[in-house]
Amino acid sequence: MRKIEHIGIAVSNLESASLIYEKLFGAPSYKQEEVASEGVKTAFFMSGPNKIELLEATNPESPIAKFIAKKGEGIHHIAFDVEDIIAEIERLKNEGFIVLNETPKKGADNKLVAFLHPKSTNGVLIELCQEIK
Repeated sequence: MRKIEHIGIAVSNLESASLIYEKLFGAPSYKQEEVASEGVKTAFFMSGPNKIELLEATNPESPIAKFIAKKGEGIHHIAFDVEDIIAEIERLKNEGFIVLNETPKKGADNKLVAFLHPKSTNGVLIELCQEIK
């Protein structure tokens, strides 16, 4: 893992949350995107070299809707940038981590993504991200 790629924050309303983060960072989101396969709309913000991803559910069965129903709004995941997501998935499986996506899938912001189950990471959902080239 090379660096923290972004921190994902689950929100009930992307529009109102985006206004809060625009005020916080003094700039609008640089990218908004819907990932229909995940049932989510996203907005990305930059704070210096760091990225924040806001996530709003687009249907009640999406992982974000379930997260908010259980835990409320807040930090949903920490994403790490990886050079080779396939190799990293294998390495982490061999280390005993529970991998939720053994085959990476297309995520937001031009990334291939896979997740590690929080049961194997002290309660934190970890996302692996590789730039699609």
